[in-house]
Formats: sequence, C-alpha cells, structure tokens
Amino acid sequence: MLTIPLNLLQSTQTPHSGYHWDGSSRRFFEGWYYRVTLPEIGQTFAFMYSIEDPIGGKPHSGGAAQILGPDDEYLCRTFPDVNKFWGSRDVLGLGHWGKTDLQISPIYLLPGEFEHHVQEGYQATATLNQGIIRDRASNNYCRWQYEIQPVYGWGNKNSIQQSTAGWVSFLQIFEPGWQILMAHGLASGKIDWNGKIYEFTNAPAYGEKNWGGAFPQKWFWINCNCFEGEPDLALTAGGGRRGVLWWMESVAMIGLHYQGKFYEFVPWNSQVDWEIQPWGRWQMKATNSNYEIELTGTTDLPGTPLRAPTEDGLRYCCKDTMQGKLNLELREVSERKSKIILKAESFLCGLEVGGGSWDNFWQSR
Repeated sequence: MLTIPLNLLQSTQTPHSGYHWDGSSRRFFEGWYYRVTLPEIGQTFAFMYSIEDPIGGKPHSGGAAQILGPDDEYLCRTFPDVNKFWGSRDVLGLGHWGKTDLQISPIYLLPGEFEHHVQEGYQATATLNQGIIRDRASNNYCRWQYEIQPVYGWGNKNSIQQSTAGWVSFLQIFEPGWQILMAHGLASGKIDWNGKIYEFTNAPAYGEKNWGGAFPQKWFWINCNCFEGEPDLALTAGGGRRGVLWWMESVAMIGLHYQGKFYEFVPWNSQVDWEIQPWGRWQMKATNSNYEIELTGTTDLPGTPLRAPTEDGLRYCCKDTMQGKLNLELREVSERKSKIILKAESFLCGLEVGGGSWDNFWQSR
C-alpha cells in the first residue's frame, strides 16, 4: 500500500498530483517528468513517463519511459500492455511493469521488492523514482533509484499549493492540463547509465506533469533549478497554443521560487511576452503590479529529438537540451522605479521547443 506522511502532503502536494483518467474511452494521455541535475559534473538525467488511451484496445493504447541522459543522450522503452500500468488518484504515484515474474496486478512495491521482481519497468512517487529500461537493439540501458526530499511544490512555502493553470484547470476547459508537481527538491541515490555509475546526494530535483484529451499545436519550455551560487532558486516558464473549448489560444507563464517566496507571472495577473527562435534562443519578459522578470535562454547545441503524445500517438515532435545557458533578472517595481532583487545565471538549464510551425521565430505580439 502506498503511504506518504501527512505533513508532506500538507506542505508540498500540489493540486492534480493524482492520476486523471476517468475510465472513459475518450482520447486521453497523461505524462510525468522527473529530473535530477548533477552540478559537479554538469550533467542531467530527465525521466519522462507516459500512458495513452489506458482503456486499452485503441490504436495508440500503451505507455513509455524515456530518458534524456548525460550529454543529452537518449533512451526509450515502450510498454504496450496498459494493464501493467498503475496510477494513484489521490497522491503522486504511478508505475508501469514490463518484464516481471510477478503474477499480480501492478502496485507500488518497496524498492527492494521492485528491484528483485521487475526486470523492466518503473515506479515513481513524490519521494521516490526507480526503474530499469533497456534498448533491445543497442543493449543500452539505465537503472535508477533515488529518493526525493521536496523543497518547493508550486506556491509559497508552508502555504496551500497552487494549480499551475489556476482554478480553471479543475474544469475540462483547457487541454492539455499542466501542473508543476515539485519546483525544487533534493535527490539522493544512484543511476547506472550503460555501466557508468552516478551517485549523488542532495542533487537538485524537479517534477511536473500534463494530461488531457487534446494536444497543444506548439509550445516552448524553460526550466532550471541549478544556478551559479543560488541553491535556493527554481524557475519554470513556458507557453503554447492550446485548445479552449472550440478555439485556440496562445498563453505563457513564468514561475519563480526564491528564498521561500513564490513569484508568479500568469495571464490573469501579468503581461507576459515572448520571442522564441525555432531553436537556439528563448526570450521572455513579464510584468505585474509589483515585479518584473526577464529571461534569456540560449544554446549552441543541436538538441535531442524526443517523443511526446500526439493525436497520432507517441511521436518525435519536440527537441530538448539540458545544457542550456540561462540569464535571469527579477526586479521589484513601484512608482516607476525598479530595484533589482535577483540576477542569476545557469549553464544547466532545460530548454525545449515542440509541435509544428517552427519555420520562423514565435513572438507574442
């Protein structure tokens, strides 16, 4: 049985932490993203889990685990049997079994039991990420197990945590939904990447998810919680064209956690502007009645193509690097004056573009 301490739930569990599928046969996907960054060696591991049409028997029914590893190397394993997937409706908890000697319905296992009985698959909660996958063609593999101590959910510390998309995210109006589950945490454990062992203690960790029955036409994403000389700083920003009932809209947001405080720039409280190149440069600026923020993300790396759920199933439709450069400036504004609160930079920023129509840069206005 999956149990999480009550004080942890009260302090960091966000809305939408549970599995969203309602049991219906409508087109549906849910995806989860876990990441751990190793600043000492300048590398990152990102784990992406997904399930599509979990009712089964549909053209795109099935799940997958993808990993973006050292130097943006890529590993993927699909899990076609939806009956080997499990997800908790009440708390963050999910897993998918591939090869196993167990003859039971999938459930959360103690880490030692999972390692013994599950030869391919994964399980993840708010405080654990564990699994093993292998590419059968190349025989490349990854085995991972680390514990997570959440620091920031999505909101002010020791306050009720917020929906990333606001209260309307509880309604089936905006699709897909998006929720940052853990803006910042500390991870300790071990990752075996093709025989090379990476051990870490209190490494920066992050988690988010998305879900729904519709898919964004186009999107971008900037994420970093590993800054030079600023251990208590976490940023997530992004935008996209998404469905709202019967029309499409372009929206973007920036969220920053710094020294226990949450700075939120969203369409209902801020002016958010962006200019995103097809690849290589991400620029955003947002202003509200109290603060303004500017971000510039850049990379000279080519990026790694990743799969994402689409109308046509899991497809290569986005490109990422976890080694982007980011410059950030946060200012307090009042009476036409501005005071710099924070200037920070990172060389381990996650940068992504996805979807179609990236022939030219994308500007908010």
